[in-house]
Amino acid sequence: MSMSESTETKRIVLLPGDGIGPEITESTVAVLDAVGSFEYDMRLVGGASIDEHGTALTDDVLAVCGQSDAVLLAAVGGPKWDTTDPDAPRPEQGLLGLRSGLGLFANLRPVRPVPALASASPLREDIIAGCDLLVVRELTGGIYFGKRGREGDTAYDTCTYSKSEVERIARVAFEASRTGVTSVDKANVLETSRLWRETVVELHEAEYSHVALDHMLVDNAAMQLVSAPSKFDVILTENLFGDVLSDEAAMITGSIGLLPSASLGDGGPGLFEPVHGSAPDIAGQGIANPLAMILSAAMMLRHGLGMNEAAARVESAVDSAIADGLRTADLGGSADTATATAMVLERLGEDA
Repeated sequence: MSMSESTETKRIVLLPGDGIGPEITESTVAVLDAVGSFEYDMRLVGGASIDEHGTALTDDVLAVCGQSDAVLLAAVGGPKWDTTDPDAPRPEQGLLGLRSGLGLFANLRPVRPVPALASASPLREDIIAGCDLLVVRELTGGIYFGKRGREGDTAYDTCTYSKSEVERIARVAFEASRTGVTSVDKANVLETSRLWRETVVELHEAEYSHVALDHMLVDNAAMQLVSAPSKFDVILTENLFGDVLSDEAAMITGSIGLLPSASLGDGGPGLFEPVHGSAPDIAGQGIANPLAMILSAAMMLRHGLGMNEAAARVESAVDSAIADGLRTADLGGSADTATATAMVLERLGEDA
């Protein structure tokens, strides 16, 4: 899924979406232009697309995304499109349509507390010291996609995984690892987890024996995440467990305004987006924190475009700006979007 550094101009589809999306997208484009030369194609998604086209994701936009090198999404949703009508279009359908249409089966959520903001974490600073982990979550299988229904007063949801589904997500985790992979399952109870563990072990022995691998039951992993998060490098897990653990891990940083994410497929373009929502309450005021979007662009550079050096420059510039006092409102300060962007750009200029 990674590729070597290239001088070829990369084509990026920009999906600003709703709420603060257009504002933080503008900031992110300025940062990207400081580290490379890209072609941009800006399109509608989410509520903005519903207003214009009656659907959260048009076939045309999906086709354009599929032909790109990477897709950068800001945020979708807002009270304007809230409805109890099950047949009415919803902004979130745009995101789900992108995941499905682009075949994105691997969700990557890095958790790396910024040293200057260590006091913002609900955990003690000595506990989060050295924490720098990545949750790799299988995104298109498991109980969320299994057969479900009701029979009388009984309901059921079926968790199903195939060996090939486990193998492809495990490969993503091994490739992303620096010091080791912790595969999280519930193999003492669930048959799907036993298949999961067997498949991970087989792939490890066949192709990745140079990478350290250990296995952890999900309940223990949940405890270890809050007691010793720095022991993890890459956490590999299935859809439901990954949904819960990635949100738990996200709280280690203490600020959702700094969390990026990536969703990757097999050979096609990836989707990169901040974890936070569209924040309609502050949209248009110029005070949104653009840093999670900027860090999502750094993930795009690294995991989507193979531009590792540029990604490191962007991440370093964000860290440096925060260390030098950058605080947007959500971080307890008063810096607006333009100021935050300018501080990151200034530090990128210094390291050029």
